[in-house]
Amino acid sequence: MTNIDGSANTDMFDTDVLVVGTGPAGATCALALATYGIGVRVATRWNWLANSPRAHITNQRALEVLRDLGVEEQATAVATQWSSMGEMVFAPSLTGPEIARLRTWGTGENRLSDYLQGSPCPLLDIPQPYLEPVLVENAAARGAQVMFNTEYLSHRQDDTGVTSVLRDLLTGHEYTVRSRYLFGADGARSTIVDELGLPIEGTMGRAGTVYARFTADLARYVAHRPGILHRIMIPAFGEIGLNTLRAVRPWHEWIAGWGYDLDGPEPDLRPAVVLDRIRSMIGDPNVEVTITDVTRWQVNQAWATRYDEGRVFCGGDAVHRHPPSSGLGSNTSIQDAFNLAWKLAYVVKGWADPGLLDTYSPERVPIGKQVVARANQSRMDYGLLNEVIGSHDSGSAQARLRLLEDPGPDGVAAREALVAAVERKNEEFNAHGTELNQRYESTAVLVDPNAPQEQWSRDRGLYVQATTRPGAKIPHVWLIDETGHKRSTLDVVGKGSFTVVTGLAGHAWAAAVRKLALPFLRSVVVGEPQTRDSYHDWFRVREIAEAGVLLVRPDGYVAWRHVRPAQDDAEALMLLERALTAVLGQSAAQDS
Repeated sequence: MTNIDGSANTDMFDTDVLVVGTGPAGATCALALATYGIGVRVATRWNWLANSPRAHITNQRALEVLRDLGVEEQATAVATQWSSMGEMVFAPSLTGPEIARLRTWGTGENRLSDYLQGSPCPLLDIPQPYLEPVLVENAAARGAQVMFNTEYLSHRQDDTGVTSVLRDLLTGHEYTVRSRYLFGADGARSTIVDELGLPIEGTMGRAGTVYARFTADLARYVAHRPGILHRIMIPAFGEIGLNTLRAVRPWHEWIAGWGYDLDGPEPDLRPAVVLDRIRSMIGDPNVEVTITDVTRWQVNQAWATRYDEGRVFCGGDAVHRHPPSSGLGSNTSIQDAFNLAWKLAYVVKGWADPGLLDTYSPERVPIGKQVVARANQSRMDYGLLNEVIGSHDSGSAQARLRLLEDPGPDGVAAREALVAAVERKNEEFNAHGTELNQRYESTAVLVDPNAPQEQWSRDRGLYVQATTRPGAKIPHVWLIDETGHKRSTLDVVGKGSFTVVTGLAGHAWAAAVRKLALPFLRSVVVGEPQTRDSYHDWFRVREIAEAGVLLVRPDGYVAWRHVRPAQDDAEALMLLERALTAVLGQSAAQDS
């Protein structure tokens, strides 16, 4: 809103939150805010959503977010299912002899049970052009205003809000939008990050990659060993040293990828050259291939050390810039937005002090930094494989491949080296812990003073460790409702509310919730007819007495726990109110 003289009218708002960008971060933020009843506008300079299948792996935690927001079923309907994702073949071509296979994304018999125990959700492969419409259309249906062909130009903020300047690209008209807060999800070349001067560490443009999109019916080569990624051992430049065939829509839409030297000559992208390379990767010179697009992109290794400034917040690729290795990009972006959205909603509704928003960066910056490091390390870890197969040189590669068939001692050593090199890739493709072991530290997490430092019983990157420690996501186990159907512990928390979780003996905590009568607080008593612990799995993982308590945040993370029973109803009320005050701020406690 503007005054007659053109100055900002800081007493009126066009919307509570302006979101710039409709990628996974921006679209998730808009969907969550609209779901929570917060006014939100979304601006994108494009006339529709993603037109290329960039990010695609949707891991369990990201799908848990979509489950909480009520769109899991729709996302699943447009996805490649988990059962078709897992067989990664290493071979000179799709028709050539297999050098190795790796069971990926938890589909192997030795890992499947870990993934099933870790989450109520599977993994899915959902390319961005299929995921973003699910998010944006549901956000719009719930009240978000989506503005296409709208370019973000600049903003200025004051004590009460943010005034952003936008341009309608169809008419050229420039205008302002007044919001309480601004969320910049405008990608790796973020204008908003640059405006804020957020500190960025690392390197941009570390390596180059070519992606060629094409259509070809390759079912006869892959349907019997279904996998969405295949590593083709045709010599290629770069850290990976291999070519990639990625199934976008099994088994007829594909991407072929290979590296090139940023400091060398421009890659030859003439159609005939690209077509020849694709056919070589397939191993069939006569296969019918239709190239639909050829693009180049650069490998980045950069992250922001702070995600916010005043009333402006950033997330997604704007603050963590990295290659798609390990499949963490869109998943981390979705979780950025989910972390921030409930906090914005609580502050806008007056349920929390604005200081709650100061917890966004402390919780998400370490995750972003970790993801950037992991994605780039996953590329470097191909060095072991390149040493085994000599993938950077065709003559060496042929000799190394022959050596793998040698029955002599050199062949034995080569095969042992191959096993170790492929095994190393589990850290990229079966990194269950990297995906689900996040631990938050901030003032929105109250440390359990009686708990010793967490010890990891297995590799933290490969395996999930369930815990109810504050700062960890509440463990998933199946509870049974009154009709005999299963409900995850994640299904009985979240949905925009804080949840007090206790057992049948914890009646004092349930009474405290009733006494407080807060619109954002509810209780779950494990053992009641709708939440029976029939498998006794909650008993095994809860780490508190039956009459103890967990305070679970709207994003499913444990904010506080009291291991022992309360002495009486009065103590339970006092302790719970004190915890809410610490997490949400003094003003919220006074309102209570």
